[in-house]
This record gives sequence, structure tokens and C-alpha cells, in this order.
Amino acid sequence: MIVVLALAMAAATKAFLAQSFFVPSGSMLPLFEKDDRIVVEKVSYWNGDIHRGDVVVFADSGGWLPQPAQEVASGPAQRGLETIGLWPTDGHLVKRVIGLPGDRVSCCDDAGRVEVNGVPLQEDGYLAEGAQPSEVDFDVDVPDDALWVMGDNRQASGDSRAHIGDEGGGFVPADDVVGKVWAIVWPFSRAGVLDRPATFDQAALDG
Repeated sequence: MIVVLALAMAAATKAFLAQSFFVPSGSMLPLFEKDDRIVVEKVSYWNGDIHRGDVVVFADSGGWLPQPAQEVASGPAQRGLETIGLWPTDGHLVKRVIGLPGDRVSCCDDAGRVEVNGVPLQEDGYLAEGAQPSEVDFDVDVPDDALWVMGDNRQASGDSRAHIGDEGGGFVPADDVVGKVWAIVWPFSRAGVLDRPATFDQAALDG
């Protein structure tokens, strides 16, 4: 009975509170390394909106991931643990939210920066060392109920920019978002809680 109750609580936690994931690639370096274990919390989005600068995990409904791209639960025990949220889930991506519904996101200005609603982003605090804000020029208007996402390791990230020509235009449906990354939990040497970068606190970004 105790075991059943514990499993039920774990399943409820996955459904409503938190969930564990693998990082599938190096596209979010230096924040995450490939195969890092991260925990996504879902509480923030119960009654609140997604914010620019949030690092989110979302389902790969657009088929962005090569297959196989992640470590998967290979045995029945692992698959069972995945079902109740105790084994990291595959088939998802992790990126940083740059544009919200209604935003105009473009690159690059005369200084080579990404702009949101005409305001340049100061991204030095999280971009990979030596990475340019973008090697691809783009100018998009984010539709309703969608997001524009980019990896921090811009030259090695197959993010919204790489999928502009796809059916979805490179936008991520907001409904695909599982939640916001709360912490790195493995390896222990880099474990810690995430903060939203200060650059996204600018009220000017709201136009």
C-alpha cells in the first residue's frame, strides 16, 4: 500500500509539479552540457505567462530532433520510472524563449545584435564564449499562441532560425511547453538553480 501511494504521488508530481529531462545536445552551452539531467517546474505557468528569457522544455511536435537524439529508457523498469517522472523523459528540446506572441524578433542590427520590438538584447551574460548572436539574418512576427526560441550556443543550435522554412515557420506552439527549467541536478559538480537573465527585465521590450 505504501509503495502504491508513493508511486501515485510520483505520478502526480510529474503531471502537475515537476519532471526530469535529459539535455539532448550542446545547443545550450555553457548553461547545459549534453546529457545533463535537469528538472522542469510547472507551477510558474499555472496562472502565469511564459516570459522572455525563460529556459523551457517543450515537446518536439515539429520534428526538430534527429532520431535517436537522446538517451532513452531502454528497459521495462526504466520505462516505468519514466512514466511516473522518476526517469528523465526523451523526445523534448530545451531552448531559451526570445520572442512572445505579438513580438517582432529580428537580427541583426548594425552591432550584430538580436532585437525584440526594436530593442537590442545584451546577451553576453549567457551566450557561449565567442558565439555571435546569430549568423543567420531573420525578421519575424511571432504569431498568437507561439514562441520564438534560440539556443545559447547559437552556432550549434537547430532552433527557430533553422526551421523558418518549415510548415510551422520555426515557431513553437506555446501548448508544447512542459515548463520552465528550474535546476540542473546532475552532474553534482554543476548542480544549481537557474535565474532569468537581467537583459529580459527591460520594460522597453514590451514596445
